[in-house]
Order: sequence, then structure tokens, then C-alpha cells
Amino acid sequence: MSHKGRPMAKRQFRIGELATALSVEKYVIRFWEKEFCFTGYRSEGGQRFYTNDDLSTFMYIKELLYKKGFTIAGARQQLEQRQKNRIKEVAAVPAHIVSPARSLSPSQCPSCKHTETLQRELEQLAHKLHNLQKQLTPQSRS
Repeated sequence: MSHKGRPMAKRQFRIGELATALSVEKYVIRFWEKEFCFTGYRSEGGQRFYTNDDLSTFMYIKELLYKKGFTIAGARQQLEQRQKNRIKEVAAVPAHIVSPARSLSPSQCPSCKHTETLQRELEQLAHKLHNLQKQLTPQSRS
């Protein structure tokens, strides 16, 4: 997504920048956060910060609501299905390929103190899923 001809290359940006990129008002972003149970990052001072992934999610919400005509409930279901599909895609990736996210270190993000533990657990789950998939594949062929 570009902002006045420039690509949004920042890793994090504020609600006003997100609203401009989406061509909506800031209150729309706040409303969508509540309706879609979006929990973004906030600074210690309470300032909202968003990533390019967040932008992608909000673009999808906007498309569902404004272009495809979904209700909030219908868009919520579509978003949940999209997330389930992404989880399936991640589960299909071999564990040695999974690398942890590095947007902020735990020391920079007070609300993310357990990030490293969660990343290790995610890697372990991805490895287990990959092993289960390998076990099930021969059974399904017979």
C-alpha cells in the first residue's frame, strides 16, 4: 500500500498514518479495533502503533465491509477463516524454516515480556505439527 505515491516502508506507524493509508477517519480504525477484537501495540503513554501486517488486516476488513458488502458479523467470520487458513499454512511449514518475529525486543515492549517463551513454544508446536503431518501422510496414501 502506498501513501501518496511512497511505499509504507516503516515497521511501525501511528493511527493517523494508518487512517490516511486506508482513506478512513481515525475513529473508524478505533471502531474496527473494538468490533474485530484487535489488540495492537500501545506505548507506555497509550499511543497506538501499527505494523505493515496490521495495515494488511485493516485493508482486508475495509475490503470486506466497503467493497464486498459484508456486515460486521460476516466480516468477522471471514477474518476468522483467513486466520485459520494462515495457521494451516504455518503448520505445513517444516519447523526448521520457522523463525521468530523480530518487530520489537521484549526489553522495548513492556506488554511483550513473554515474547521469547512464546516464540519457543510456537517453534515447538510447528515442529510437532510437522511430525504429525509426516506420520499421517503414509496412512492417507494406503
